Amino acid sequence: MKRGTTLFLKAAVILIGLPVLVLCIFVVPEIANYTAGLYPDMAFLKYFLLTDLYASAIPFYFALYQAFKLLNYIDKNKAFSERSVQALKNIKNCAIVISGLYVAGLPLFFLMAERDDAPGVILIGLVVIFASMVIAVFAAVLQRLLKEAIDIKSENDLTV
Repeated sequence: MKRGTTLFLKAAVILIGLPVLVLCIFVVPEIANYTAGLYPDMAFLKYFLLTDLYASAIPFYFALYQAFKLLNYIDKNKAFSERSVQALKNIKNCAIVISGLYVAGLPLFFLMAERDDAPGVILIGLVVIFASMVIAVFAAVLQRLLKEAIDIKSENDLTV
């Protein structure tokens, strides 16, 4: 494959990371302060929310890095390798961790929705949970297919 054929996908991976970075810098502290204002007697909720949202950004960026590595493997004609399988496994694990972190923070979404009378807040939390689980399932399917393709390729190489 020519080098740079996945340039568009690499640019998309970078562009996916930029809005999340902006959200982490500007929006997450505002959400935490808003939560602290809703529940002034429970100030620890602010720190729980900050920890939960920032902790979910770490596996998100690690998964983006793994996707970037996977695109580099494709550029170097090493798409059918154990490294690609490992990258997909890491992406799957990151999606599961993100989903778990949002499940842990779901009671906070319920508290915010109850106090602010905005059920859309709960919906946002559920969308993130289900979207990351869809990504995890998709990555697991791709990982298994790629592993089987590698096994078939190695059998064919031994036959010839």
